[in-house]
Amino acid sequence: MAQKRMNLLMFSGDYDKAMAGLILANSARDIGVEVFAFWGLFLVRDPEKMTLEDKTLYEKLMTWMTPKGPDELPLSKMNYSGLGKWMLDEMIEDQEAPRLIHFLKGARKKNIKFYGCKLSVEIMGFKPEEFLPEVEIIDAQTYLRDALESDIQLFI
Repeated sequence: MAQKRMNLLMFSGDYDKAMAGLILANSARDIGVEVFAFWGLFLVRDPEKMTLEDKTLYEKLMTWMTPKGPDELPLSKMNYSGLGKWMLDEMIEDQEAPRLIHFLKGARKKNIKFYGCKLSVEIMGFKPEEFLPEVEIIDAQTYLRDALESDIQLFI
């Protein structure tokens, strides 16, 4: 029997949605499903590798104004200028539950494939070296080819 595949388009840059996507990605990998995660650029940026070098004013603004990794992602609802996110972090800590960064680290250890949208990266002025080393920059056609071959397709 051929290995099952899950194609996960992580379009949202929200903490709670990224958490849901990574929980599903890790769980799928745990049951032997190959996972292809696309976009989610703010989730897979490496805050230590971000640069302003050779960027236009708009690209520099995009770098400054957007989340710099998983810990800076806002909530999709009830963020309340960060208060909602702080409350969620406290609740996660009280329950001794894993945080988003733990699910991301788990996905990386499990060799989940992360891909960034080439056009989005170019438009926002990001550089491939600003992402985690596992991230490969691909075009939409490559993503669609994988989606057509996948057993499960999720848009989060």
